[in-house]
Amino acid sequence: MPPKRRRSAEGPTTGEEAEASLAAVSSPVNSLDDGCLMHIFSFLSPIPDRYNTALVCHRWRFLACHPRLWLRVERPIRNIIEPGVYPNLEAAVSAARPGDTILIAAGGTHVACNIQIKKPLCIIGGGELPDDTVLTCSRGSDNALEFLSTCKIANLTIRAELGCCLLHRSGRLTIEECLLQCEQNPLDYLSFPIISTAIEYDSFTSLKEQGHGVTVVRTRIEGGAKAVRTNGTLALQRVRAIYSRSSVFFWFEVGEN
Repeated sequence: MPPKRRRSAEGPTTGEEAEASLAAVSSPVNSLDDGCLMHIFSFLSPIPDRYNTALVCHRWRFLACHPRLWLRVERPIRNIIEPGVYPNLEAAVSAARPGDTILIAAGGTHVACNIQIKKPLCIIGGGELPDDTVLTCSRGSDNALEFLSTCKIANLTIRAELGCCLLHRSGRLTIEECLLQCEQNPLDYLSFPIISTAIEYDSFTSLKEQGHGVTVVRTRIEGGAKAVRTNGTLALQRVRAIYSRSSVFFWFEVGEN
């Protein structure tokens, strides 16, 4: 599936993009066949390296976004089983290897309730906007996604009827260009879009050196008692809020004291 940023059929629209496309075409690496080039792209980190690679030219976009390099979550059609395609996010997370990227198909709503993520993964919505890909956490669940490893989520809308959208236990979590919504209800004082319970490790030095943190960039947060609740040793810092008529965007980081 194509990345969120699309180009017109006529090709690059700016001078810098045109130069990058010309450089890719004339570069010796472009003389490699598709299989070799795709193998090289597989070693790139999904975000931002492989994503930026897809913006170079049409061929690189096709290869960098090839299904072989991504796990996909799509609704099954006529019970056809396709390698790398899963009917729900929980199945994709279970099958993913550390460092994999999971692309969630746009359209409709995907259920996400108490899904634990214990390995480094990148989870991306496949639509043009966060509103196009929705994860819903139903009432009775504590959270939609629970993170115990360094992960990144991007271009997603996550809704929690009661509880929290994202529960951060450990590792470094990056939330970019997402929409986090807590439903309005009489118990909304129990709802938090983001909760972090990360604490410093006293015994495991290697884990402590890795560090914990939450970084939120260009993300809209709606509902809930507060945007972030920290129960561990993490402290909110470098907060920046941008208000507009239709939304509120946050730039902030949560780091260890």
